[in-house]
Amino acid sequence: MSRITKSTDQHNVNPLLRPVLIVFGWLNVCLGFLGVILPGLPTTPFLLVALWAFARSSKRFHDWLYNHPRLGPGLRAWRDHRVVPVRAKALALATMAASLIYVIFFVARGWMLPTAMACVMLPTAAWLVTRASQVEEAVQGVGGD
Repeated sequence: MSRITKSTDQHNVNPLLRPVLIVFGWLNVCLGFLGVILPGLPTTPFLLVALWAFARSSKRFHDWLYNHPRLGPGLRAWRDHRVVPVRAKALALATMAASLIYVIFFVARGWMLPTAMACVMLPTAAWLVTRASQVEEAVQGVGGD
C-alpha cells in the first residue's frame, strides 16, 4: 500500500513529531523576541532554529517568520547569501565583550570561568567577523575576483 501524501504544511514529517516541532519553533521565536530586548541573549540563532522547525512542521508559520517585516530580511539574507549585517555583527561582538567583562569583574572567583567563556567566544567572534556583511561581498566571494 502506498503512503498517503502529506499536506504541504507537514513537509514529510512524522505526524507525531509535527506538534513537537511547532512548539519547539515557537519557543525559539519567543527566545528570539527576548533577545531583541535583553542584552546577552542572541536573536538570530533562535530565529534560524525556529525557521528550521517550521520548515519541517508548518508552512504557514515558516512563511510568517520568513516574510516578517522586521525579522524576515535578516533571515533571508542569511539563507540566500550567508550574509550577517554589520549592525548585527557589532551588536553580537559588543554583547560578547560585555558579558565577558561582567563575568570577569562581578561573577568569577578565579580564572577558569572567564577562560572557558573566552575559549567559546573567541572562535565564535572570529567566525562571525569573517562572514560577509553585504550581499555583494557574498556574491563576489563565491565567484572569485
